[in-house]
Amino acid sequence: MTDKTMTPDDVASRLRSGMTIGIGGWGSRRKPMALVRALLRTEITDLTVVSYGGPDIGLLAAAGRIRRLVTAFVTLDSIPLEPHYRAARERGDFALTEIDEAMFMWGLTAAANRLPFLPVRAGLGSDVMRVNPELRTVTSPYEDGEEFVAVPALRMDAALVHLNRADRLGNGQYLGPDPYFDDLFCEAADTAYVSCERLVETAELTKGAAPQTLLVKRHSVTGVVETPNGAHFTSCAPDHGRDESFQRLYATTPWPEFAQRFLSGTSEHDYQSAVQAWHKEQQ
Repeated sequence: MTDKTMTPDDVASRLRSGMTIGIGGWGSRRKPMALVRALLRTEITDLTVVSYGGPDIGLLAAAGRIRRLVTAFVTLDSIPLEPHYRAARERGDFALTEIDEAMFMWGLTAAANRLPFLPVRAGLGSDVMRVNPELRTVTSPYEDGEEFVAVPALRMDAALVHLNRADRLGNGQYLGPDPYFDDLFCEAADTAYVSCERLVETAELTKGAAPQTLLVKRHSVTGVVETPNGAHFTSCAPDHGRDESFQRLYATTPWPEFAQRFLSGTSEHDYQSAVQAWHKEQQ
């Protein structure tokens, strides 16, 4: 059994420019923000990012780190369209592959199962096929002869996800209402890094918890990072909700000003301290 504990900066040191990186969570919910912030403290760029997008995409887009984005949407949930993502797209800063949510899921599933593609009905008859002319269709080899979209595997060099609890071996547990697709991200990537609100002993993961909460298994995890409040400012139920006031600040503040105040430090501790200071000013 291997102790896989790391720091956010340890994880960032293993990433490289030009990689394809998957980011778990959904919109502005349970995003591995501490790991994204660690990535921003490096010079890594030219990334292909695969994500059900939220502020992870907004931060990376505003910082100019994305070459191509593969997504089904980019939202802050309570703010429908991520503003920094929108500004970057309007400038034409990076290429976009936008697909249906179900197509995205099956692309992850194909990659997790080491398949080149999976056939799905989603997308047929929609503009998904028009805006993604590289997509192909396949015909069932059986007597039904039905046509499907051949969704290509979303294979990744590295995945970043955030969970409520994890142990040092890489087993991860969610305690909120939705698992999202963090397990598929980990299984579809060559390496996977799990940040968590709290690092616990393995026995605690199974104490009184339903088996399905043990979402991520150690065989698919490269490193584990304990990052209390590491999903901030996104939600991580039941540990904490979304920091709506801070999210509004993020959405309405010019990027250079936001980055200077909250992202210019040398550690996750610096970020959390800056956020606490801002909240005290609002009281």
